Amino acid sequence: MNLSQKTIQDVQERADIEEVVSDFVPLKKKGQNLWACCPFHQEKSPSFSVSPNKGIYKCFGCGKAGDAIQFIMDLEGLSFPEAIKQLAEKYGIEIEEDEMLPEDQVKYNERESLFIILNFAAQYFKGLLHEHEEGKSIGLSYFKERGFSNNTIEEFDLGYSLNEWDGFLKAAKKAGHSEELLEKAGLIIKKEDKTYDRFRNRVIFPIHSVAGKPIAFGARILINDKKQPKYINSPETEVYHKSDVLYGIAQAKQHIRTLENCYLVEGYTDVISLHQSGVKNVVASSGTSLTTNQIRLISRYSENITVLFDGDAAGIKASLRGIDLILEGGLNVKVVLFPDGEDPDSYSRKMGDEEFSSYLKNNATDFIRFKSDLLLEETKKDPIKKAETIQDIVRSIAKIPNPVKRAIYIKECSNILEIDEALLITEQNKILLREKQAKGDITQRQVNQLNESFSQAPEQVQKKYSPFDVAAIQEKESIRLLLSYGDLPIEGNTLVMDYLLEELSDAEFVHPVYAEILQEFRHNLEKRKILNEAYFIKNGSEEVRKEIFSLFTDRYTLSENWENKFQIFTVHEKHILNDSVYIHVLRLKHRSILHLLDQNMQKLKTADSTIEEGKLLQYQMQLNQAKLEIGNLLGMVVVK
Repeated sequence: MNLSQKTIQDVQERADIEEVVSDFVPLKKKGQNLWACCPFHQEKSPSFSVSPNKGIYKCFGCGKAGDAIQFIMDLEGLSFPEAIKQLAEKYGIEIEEDEMLPEDQVKYNERESLFIILNFAAQYFKGLLHEHEEGKSIGLSYFKERGFSNNTIEEFDLGYSLNEWDGFLKAAKKAGHSEELLEKAGLIIKKEDKTYDRFRNRVIFPIHSVAGKPIAFGARILINDKKQPKYINSPETEVYHKSDVLYGIAQAKQHIRTLENCYLVEGYTDVISLHQSGVKNVVASSGTSLTTNQIRLISRYSENITVLFDGDAAGIKASLRGIDLILEGGLNVKVVLFPDGEDPDSYSRKMGDEEFSSYLKNNATDFIRFKSDLLLEETKKDPIKKAETIQDIVRSIAKIPNPVKRAIYIKECSNILEIDEALLITEQNKILLREKQAKGDITQRQVNQLNESFSQAPEQVQKKYSPFDVAAIQEKESIRLLLSYGDLPIEGNTLVMDYLLEELSDAEFVHPVYAEILQEFRHNLEKRKILNEAYFIKNGSEEVRKEIFSLFTDRYTLSENWENKFQIFTVHEKHILNDSVYIHVLRLKHRSILHLLDQNMQKLKTADSTIEEGKLLQYQMQLNQAKLEIGNLLGMVVVK
């Protein structure tokens, strides 16, 4: 759907965040904002805040944030166009589509035709399973032997393909579908001398999109034939990209959100068996290695993933990379290991529903302990391999973006491995620095300087923010002041934006999102357009929007009763704007002086002559004096 900009703009202007959210959760006014228990995770005390004035929401428990459109996308698992359409229907807004170029119209029509054909195929295979003698005697009997109930078979749209070369092809052509589109949908195979069905003599597992549309198929053969693979799957098509899809997500998404956890398995029957046994928050990567996009899809519904492994040690080691990807995606991960010879499917059928559910809860192990037990078992008598294994575990921890979580895992790792925590912190920071260098965020000299400081005082590393964290915090504050008060005057009738942009003229932001916002602000200012947070909420990239939502959502707000009822007047930042901006600029200058001091100290270490050394020492004294003066103005304790 190529929605017109007018439709999108009409929805953005009409959609009221309070009305949209209150359709799903009851809101209660508290101060300037509205509060509720979060619809995205379970909680007893409300931490989900809606700001009608700003048109945004934020949960201070799980971190979800956005506007009315984002709320519908997150809650319903919809794409942006689908959310716009749903809100347009709610508000009675006419849905208009932009006029497409001829080639774009062809692509759009073809995509819609593929969805129609794939739905036809799903219904065709499903009909054969329940109505055709071969389907009932072979396919349905197989599913019944696996213990699948009629409700389960219906819920997952399971089907059967006949033992014929072109049974589906004939039925599809009779229904008016062209061979060209059937091939593009991955349903038939065309060769020079013949055209035939891709799926023959197999039970069928339809693969659905998040919205529940059939987009591909997996098929299992039921006879022992070494010449044929046990499973075959649809090829990549215009509507199916296997790295973006999880089997069972349509059936599991609401359960994942409600239970705040997603069980991750390997195969179709694992998902179906667990779902039938009462574990409905389960999906599968469908035989492919776990991908970043699949993890991102899960994160729309929960921050917690529990990976279920069978007892195959080789398979487990091959899957450890998936755990690292989950950690890198900022999600929490646990692992459940089944006994040798068992997998989620077989074990769920062997145990009763309650017993199996209890097994999952009681045997969920933190990934640190799981990885330690798995890898260290083989290195007991080899200290070199043990050291490499410890480094491997620390590398996994280093992938976690949240520094607080990293610190907790490092402490846990120290306890389990009986290794000094400071040494693990030092190793972790070296890994993080190498990654920053590889991305071009820092230079080799900075790496050497920071590595030297780690080696000299490892016990202090965890207690300090890195220079990059400090810079990002100050950059964030610069953006907040610019967008909130840019067009307001301060002392001398200078506008906040003019004063700040002058002070930032030589600064290079280290945080890519804040750098993007600053660049956009400057670019529009050249066209005499002053931007605020609303502009970036509407037009910014996904990363920019997330930062803006976080930046302009306050957890605590003063009740209006303080002034309206009790006549107690409080100081708003606007009243002390001059001081706020001035102090912020002082902090920017203080950081700049610290950077210059570090640079000058390195030059002192390599000075070639007494004259050069004297000049550098004099400059060092001037910088220290400036640092002292700014520190006194800021109320810092500055050590000379």
